Amino acid sequence: MGHVPQGATAQLQLLPFREALEAALQPAADYDVARWLSVPNTYGEYRYVLGTRGEKPLICMGINPSTAAPDALDNTLKSVERIALANGYDSFLMFNVYAQRSTDPDSMERQCNPALHRENLEALDYLLSCSPQPAVWAAWGAIIEKRGYLRTCLMDEIALSRRHNARWFTAGPISKKGHPHHPLYLRKDAALDPFDPERYCREILGGV
Repeated sequence: MGHVPQGATAQLQLLPFREALEAALQPAADYDVARWLSVPNTYGEYRYVLGTRGEKPLICMGINPSTAAPDALDNTLKSVERIALANGYDSFLMFNVYAQRSTDPDSMERQCNPALHRENLEALDYLLSCSPQPAVWAAWGAIIEKRGYLRTCLMDEIALSRRHNARWFTAGPISKKGHPHHPLYLRKDAALDPFDPERYCREILGGV
């Protein structure tokens, strides 16, 4: 089953990331919090983070979350985990340019919710702080063209990552339009290649 948004996220009472993180660190009845990080720790209209715990995580950045959950990864996140492990990381952390949950990107809201974006930046700031030199995998594909605000959100996230001295990577071939490859359908041992996110925003997204 997919997830269709039930309305604009501006109509929701958002759980701030730091509060959601505190709750996610407490024991859970339905999954092992020693293995999983799921923020918020309940299924809803938005998700800040989903991943596994480790000493050397790979932060994978997609566009928006779908239905994956702890112990119930979808095919995209299964691929993310395999590629992270194949490249020498012991865990993965799935983050998205925009936190609204929607299986079909065409169903994403038309306008950015500034409050949701702000809390999503808090989530990324936390993930980046978990490593002395964090590694970020650009993995959003051409879906970033779906909404104009995604470019603005991404630029904010890139700026934040630079303050943490993050290294950026891609996996698989760059598309004809210049977008990084989506994780689905990549070889399970696909290598990570260096990626320049500022140049990408300037040369590729500048014309979108």
